[in-house]
Amino acid sequence: MSPGMLTGSPGWLTAFLDFPAADFERGVAFWRAVTATTLSPVRGDDGEFATLVPGDGDAFLRVQRLGDGPARVHLDVHRAGAEFQTRTSPGGFVFCVVPGGESVRPTPVEWPGGHASLVDQVCLDIPADRYDDECRFWAELIGWEPRSGVRPEFRYLDRPAGIPLRLLLQRLDEPTGPVRAHLDLEATDRAAETRRHVELGSTVLARLDRWTALRDPVGLPYCITDPPTGR
Repeated sequence: MSPGMLTGSPGWLTAFLDFPAADFERGVAFWRAVTATTLSPVRGDDGEFATLVPGDGDAFLRVQRLGDGPARVHLDVHRAGAEFQTRTSPGGFVFCVVPGGESVRPTPVEWPGGHASLVDQVCLDIPADRYDDECRFWAELIGWEPRSGVRPEFRYLDRPAGIPLRLLLQRLDEPTGPVRAHLDLEATDRAAETRRHVELGSTVLARLDRWTALRDPVGLPYCITDPPTGR
């Protein structure tokens, strides 16, 4: 099936945090604390799915218990009237097309000390040999205008108002390999937000000019970013 067989732009995007069974509770507890969300009742044949429910607005983060690891992120693309499909991008990234979707983007969470943060972006991490194919695929599938980022290895799709997640396409230094994804949290005070995450059990991997790379307590990489001045 080609991307063009899906009509219309998505009405919503959901990011799934997929944890192996042994790490599920620990991973969920960390991300609940990071996002100030509550956990919905579990669902699925084996109780493997749940939603991270925000304090306001509609949910766009969900969790899944896997049979085995490693932890990963996958994306659900919501379209009105769509039938559920599990699909794979040209570089092997698994995602789902699902019906319906919510409509109200949550506001950032305000933390003691005055700064605010919110999960704001899914970044697709793409080896060099897959980059152009992936960029074309996602632009056609999502239907948002592709733009150049602030660095030559970044492109992004211009998110419409009200959609909870940006989609960033990052070209890795790796010459080949699988496409994967990570979450980015936007924070008004990156240093304060990083300290909060470290206190919750995260590990800092690198501090760069506009973002900090971290790893959560179960091994899932993610970033904290400054507010955008253009992607």
